[in-house]
Amino acid sequence: MIRSVSIQDAVVISDIYNYYVENHIATFDEVPVSVQYFEDKIKQVTKDFPWFVFEGNEGVIGYAYASSWNTRSAYSKTAEVSVYLKHSVVQKGVGTQLYTKLIDTLKMEDFHVLIGGISLPNEASVRLHEKFKFEKVAHFKEVGYKFNKWVDVGYWQLTVNKSKK
Repeated sequence: MIRSVSIQDAVVISDIYNYYVENHIATFDEVPVSVQYFEDKIKQVTKDFPWFVFEGNEGVIGYAYASSWNTRSAYSKTAEVSVYLKHSVVQKGVGTQLYTKLIDTLKMEDFHVLIGGISLPNEASVRLHEKFKFEKVAHFKEVGYKFNKWVDVGYWQLTVNKSKK
């Protein structure tokens, strides 16, 4: 079941995220973040953007949200999108369901462009974005350093509404 996030979800969201902090290049955070960090982030993000969790029989197993791409007013119809799943449920359709809900909601809220940043290599994330017709528009080489190696970052973009504003 997909539902809107609540503050109580911060505990499991921090667990999901911190797995990637400690084991993967999907995030450039190198030190695990606190539950308080996610409580604050949920409060801030949900003022202006949607945030959804996927709740299965064993509780929350993934989440997806949108956030500001840039704070300048001319970017107000552009959003950055993110999705994280418990590592044990990757490639089981949960990310697709979360992104479907998130993208449909952003379309209804009249966003124009969605942007996904992906640290590379990350085949699963690239596949997910391209499944939704995101197109790669940028590639920054060696902009992050994690696990004793340089990491590239690519940006994928999807235009969801063709209206002027």
